[in-house]
Amino acid sequence: MRDFSQSKLTAKEVKMSVDPMTYEAQFFGFTPQTCMLRIYIAFQDYLFEVMQAVEQVILKKLEGIPNCEISPVQVRKCTEKFLCFMKGRFDKLFVKMEQLFLQWILRIPPNILLPEDKSQEMHSYSEEEFQLLQKEIEQLQEKYKTELCTKQALLAELEEQKTVQAKLKQTLALFDELENVGRNHGTSDFRDSLVFLAQNSRKLQDIRDNVEKESKRLKIS
Repeated sequence: MRDFSQSKLTAKEVKMSVDPMTYEAQFFGFTPQTCMLRIYIAFQDYLFEVMQAVEQVILKKLEGIPNCEISPVQVRKCTEKFLCFMKGRFDKLFVKMEQLFLQWILRIPPNILLPEDKSQEMHSYSEEEFQLLQKEIEQLQEKYKTELCTKQALLAELEEQKTVQAKLKQTLALFDELENVGRNHGTSDFRDSLVFLAQNSRKLQDIRDNVEKESKRLKIS
């Protein structure tokens, strides 16, 4: 015989409310439609189990009746017919129960706020105020980006200053060495040292020029 479970409705066959009820789902942790679907399936499973138990009782009773002309197939047909009648009644009752639950019992009234949304009641904004806040946020973001670029430019300039400072230290060290050279030659003043170095440089250049001229003259002769 065919099992009663093959006559069960699937979740897709159950016509339920299409309202998402997201606020209720936020509060309960589940959608009210899912709750009602589980109730429907539980009642339906219980109805099938009862029908199977009733059928078994009828079959046992018929076994005790001598010369009984009622076959198990006839019993199953009658049981299925009665099951369809009960399902129809149950579906009509469930529609009313669904409306009651989704409209009143599992519905959060529009004037009720969840604890985590109480701040909306204290700080309510109109559409225009919200647009102004959005614009102010965008301006602050642009200002932050500008300040960030300025900060990066300042950091780059600071690194450049460090490089210049290092070169300046090298130049000062070179001047110290020049001053020490001047002192070794009897000139304690730094300006005198520079004059001394310049004079010696000219002398060396004159000597080099004379050597080059003499070398060219010798080659020609």
